Amino acid sequence: MALALWVPGHAQSSSPRFFSVPGADAPELAARGSYSVGVRTLALVNHGQIDILNFDKETGKAPLYDRALTVEIWYPASIPPGMQELTIYPSVLPGRPGAAPKTFEIAGKALRDAPPVKGEQFPLVIVSHGYPGSRTFLSYLTENLASKGYIVAAIDHTDSVFGAMRGFQSTLLNRAADQIFTMQALEKMSGSPDNFLHGLLNASRTAIIGYSMGGYGALASGGAGYSATSGVSKFIPGGYFDKWTAGNPAFEGLRRDNLKAIVAIAPWGGQPPQSAWDKNGLAGIRIPSLFIDGDQDDISDFEAGVKPAFEAAVNSDRWLLVYENARHNVGGNPPPPEALSDFSTQESFDEPVWRKDRIAAINQHFITAFLDLQLKGDESRRAYLDVPVMRSNDGAWPLARGERAGADYSKGAVKEGHTYWKGFQRRWAVGLQLHHRGPTHER
Repeated sequence: MALALWVPGHAQSSSPRFFSVPGADAPELAARGSYSVGVRTLALVNHGQIDILNFDKETGKAPLYDRALTVEIWYPASIPPGMQELTIYPSVLPGRPGAAPKTFEIAGKALRDAPPVKGEQFPLVIVSHGYPGSRTFLSYLTENLASKGYIVAAIDHTDSVFGAMRGFQSTLLNRAADQIFTMQALEKMSGSPDNFLHGLLNASRTAIIGYSMGGYGALASGGAGYSATSGVSKFIPGGYFDKWTAGNPAFEGLRRDNLKAIVAIAPWGGQPPQSAWDKNGLAGIRIPSLFIDGDQDDISDFEAGVKPAFEAAVNSDRWLLVYENARHNVGGNPPPPEALSDFSTQESFDEPVWRKDRIAAINQHFITAFLDLQLKGDESRRAYLDVPVMRSNDGAWPLARGERAGADYSKGAVKEGHTYWKGFQRRWAVGLQLHHRGPTHER
């Protein structure tokens, strides 16, 4: 079986380079953790959902249907003797409308259906892709987090998957619902003694990571009710979007007690004319949040969409990681070789300025720090988030060129005169901003 393998410079190699294993220049917390990783595919069904794509204009109603979701789940595992952490994720390339979808393969550092570790419980992380995307589109992050002691479930959002896209109304209506349903379904599964999640999953400590449309959903799942007057709301017929709007009792009553944090990567929807949230809606986020985006994002619009959403989430203890001169593609895997011969395909993965493996490593670093702090209560991670200077270029490394400082300092240990971002190698913390705002608890 041929592998689509990635190595620096997009060259091919006979040895796999796994997206979840960062390079030598990665910041400290990007490194894979101590756990081996297993992976399984689950088939979930959310019964009795609104079939918005079959809305009947004459009756003003839509039928109900059973919404099927394929979920890939990574978890800390015990690798049996003679077996290896090695798998293949078949994937579909984004393509032009009407064209036959092209496929490729991602080399994964995980063992299919491996037995889970015994005697430990782990927090849950739900991962939600963009429009379109797939459950393996962020495998650099899903495998990496599982190796650090998380159970990570990535959703194939029906109607939003590469090669199987349907009307956008389905994505707008179902994205947050898919996230919350998956969170609750896995919690229920873990209560069954014959399920592999039993005794393994601590569903009371859950986070959602969403990229692009996944971020649109994550903000709502985290408490940001959509605006009833938004362009998004007007696009959904029959009043079926009302339950997701701020102030609606159905939205306020959604059970999300276990959700403790969200990560919104280039979240779509805040930009005009969609204006999915107003300030009152964004004030509904009362759990910690991490926003990530490029300051040249021309899809979600950093200046008019993402940054204002971060600023308006006034009741969240929140961070905003900014890639200077990056556009929208700061969330997914690096491009496979098959994507490099056609620009329209490559631009679904790549960035014009930044190396994608570098973005992946920085995301691994900061998302690890954030989740370890919020889901595991590891206060040592706060020093990686509360950086001494907002702009990484302004950080001072107080040693003369060539002067040796020891292994700890090379990883960003704080010393007198040091304002370099913790965890970054000398000369390598450039082109980034990290903003932090505490909650005001005001509406």
